[in-house]
Amino acid sequence: MSDKPAILVAQPHLAPIAAMLEADFTVWRLWQRPPLEASRSIGAVVVAGEFPIDQALIESLPHVGLIACFTAGYDGVDLVWAAERGLKVSHSPGVNHEDVADLALGLMLAAWRGLVESDAIVREGRWRPTEKRITPSLRGRRVGIVGLGAIGVEVARRAEAFGLDVAWWGPNEKPEAPWARAGSLMSLARASDILIVSARADEGNRGMIDAAVIEAVGAHGLIVNVARGQVVDEDALIASLKDGRLGMAALDVFAAEPTPAARWADVPNVVLSPHTGGATSGAIPKMLDLTRENLRRFFAGEPLANPVLEPEAPDDAE
Repeated sequence: MSDKPAILVAQPHLAPIAAMLEADFTVWRLWQRPPLEASRSIGAVVVAGEFPIDQALIESLPHVGLIACFTAGYDGVDLVWAAERGLKVSHSPGVNHEDVADLALGLMLAAWRGLVESDAIVREGRWRPTEKRITPSLRGRRVGIVGLGAIGVEVARRAEAFGLDVAWWGPNEKPEAPWARAGSLMSLARASDILIVSARADEGNRGMIDAAVIEAVGAHGLIVNVARGQVVDEDALIASLKDGRLGMAALDVFAAEPTPAARWADVPNVVLSPHTGGATSGAIPKMLDLTRENLRRFFAGEPLANPVLEPEAPDDAE
């Protein structure tokens, strides 16, 4: 029997991470159906924090004390539920926000300048010297950023470098921000040619980018989402693209992931990416290091390096 602390990696797409943690921990993989006796030794569960946590699974593990989110996001964890059970929650912040911002600008360019369709024209032999493909210019366009956290700030800096007029909206004032804050989400949408969504997801902003906001961006506008799929009313987005009330969309995140290909088969003017924003060769090793350190500290009885939730231990009984 190994004397290394036992952990459970909950999601199959974290399989490469599981292998990298084996030097320090006894790693069980949920999709390989660990034996019943493993449940009595597992002290921590490693998850991608954007996916809803299987609460019944966690409650079936009698010695689990930590939910370690490999990702910066932890919106899949019900923090009230975790606190009630004395569970600690960690995450891996501050290492991939620039990568996500890079992708946001890449999606913006791909959609606004029609790069996907242009690629298809060349590959399919549809390029004719007598026909010139005309796409809209970015010069003088207005970019509205929903959520000015770490990702939003980097999006704003990059958009400024493109010479775009930047404004933003979020529920909290940020006096240090050099960009104008709109009075409301709706006013930002009405004033924006391009609306980039980078807000942290929670139950309070589910469907925040609704039909009214989408229509405010308008028939010549673009919505880019690199936040979470549930922040945007995806059905309303698709309907607006189909009937022309929204000009374009570019999405790295979806209401359900993986999103069904058939859902997008007849949707025009949309660029799709399989949630790759923060998954880069530069960010993933740093996320792994933070996850490993949080696990190490938890099993050593030390304060977490990156706590989302770290309930104080109860005082010992007299």
